[in-house]
Amino acid sequence: MKLARTAVVVATLVTLGTALPAAATLPAWSSAKSVALPSGAKGIPGGFLPSLTCVSVGNCEAGGSYTDASNRVEGLILTESRGVWTAPFTLTAPVGGASNPRVTVYALSCGALGNCSAAGTYENTAGDALAFYANEVRGKWSSAHRVDLPANALVKGQDAAIRSLACPSAGNCSAVGNYDDNNPVTSREEGFVDVESKGVWHRASEVTFAGSTNFDPFVSMGQVACASNGRCVAVGSYIDANDVTQGLVLDENGDAWDRGLALALPANASAFSGATLSEVTCVRDSSCAVFGSYYQRGGAIEALSASETHDTWGRAVELTMPTNADTNPHVFLYGFGGIACATRGNCSAGGQYEAGNGEYQGFLANENDGVWSEAQQLALPGGALSAGKNGGVVALACPTAGNCRASGAYLDASNHYQAVVVTETNGQWATGAKVVLPGSATSVGVDGGIYSLICASPSSCLGTGSYLEGASTYQGFTLAT
Repeated sequence: MKLARTAVVVATLVTLGTALPAAATLPAWSSAKSVALPSGAKGIPGGFLPSLTCVSVGNCEAGGSYTDASNRVEGLILTESRGVWTAPFTLTAPVGGASNPRVTVYALSCGALGNCSAAGTYENTAGDALAFYANEVRGKWSSAHRVDLPANALVKGQDAAIRSLACPSAGNCSAVGNYDDNNPVTSREEGFVDVESKGVWHRASEVTFAGSTNFDPFVSMGQVACASNGRCVAVGSYIDANDVTQGLVLDENGDAWDRGLALALPANASAFSGATLSEVTCVRDSSCAVFGSYYQRGGAIEALSASETHDTWGRAVELTMPTNADTNPHVFLYGFGGIACATRGNCSAGGQYEAGNGEYQGFLANENDGVWSEAQQLALPGGALSAGKNGGVVALACPTAGNCRASGAYLDASNHYQAVVVTETNGQWATGAKVVLPGSATSVGVDGGIYSLICASPSSCLGTGSYLEGASTYQGFTLAT
């Protein structure tokens, strides 16, 4: 399940509650159901159906891309209304799009029912990749618009995209992305932040830093998440003046973004830490937590997490991999929904690691009252070979503390990738269950799988993803509890 290594925010409904009864049995996932694509559509390029957002149970939207009958790649919006998935919507490129605009929806978020925003990238007639956004107001999508990049943006040869988007309320969103600047020596990869306030998108602003950076900072923006209007956090990475890749955190306060900071890494981090923050999640009206990776002094690639309290980021802590991990577990994070928090200090996270026998496995780690426990290996269904190089844990949802759902992929006995879902009840992760795919499909392929999960409660969850139809065509699916 080789997912595009592009971070996208997964909006999560947060419902606080207490532990479930000891004998509680949560409902199982249904079989996956194929999503309807626009008339004449051939499939989903690269299996990329990354975004899912819900405002209430049965009222959700999903976003990605599809290939039409003329092999044009267009934006795709799927809408669930009162539990029924309605006709799909085609999000076309802004004015000036190429004959094949290659519209890719990286992010989708809804601030209220029928009031959402979508964002990503497209190609214009000059061959430039440009960032776009589109708004849905009272159930009707507008045309896509090109993002007004910072004043120092490169005019010709641009490669820009909004990577992540979060809308805490209708008409109020925050977005992050990347663009190339117009430095006369050589264009440099920069980050930008953008804000929609009361339905109006502002001009994007260049990400600036509290400390010095490399001549080319190679800024890579990951995700953005919001605790409330004007209180958001963005993460990513950049190269500092010492040529070290640092984990980047930015705080938004009242529609104004602070300068970017390098996250304080665990004490065992290498001087050349290679830190990257892939994901961020926020508990509504509370704190936020980040998830990423770094190099230890011995060269091992490990996972880290850090939390923000009263607008101050604490030092990141290492997430200890399962006991069977290799000396260098080569931790890999997919950058979708790999961390979820039910309340402040009560989170779960997952990804992939390499075991001592050389096999790739998925891991799940729990944080209880601010303390992370040792991660455990994702327990796979019977007959599984391993998670595989393109498998592991991709997305999580935690509606209440200790009661979460997770999804990922693994290799079956026939060496085919399958989607897997796993349930945590009162802090205990069960063995994963194979997802029954639509029709006669036998695999999610190396690019498919479950990209997003949302749970309104431990018993009410929704997932979206893609599967392999035939030899090389991907289609989308939904599944629910």
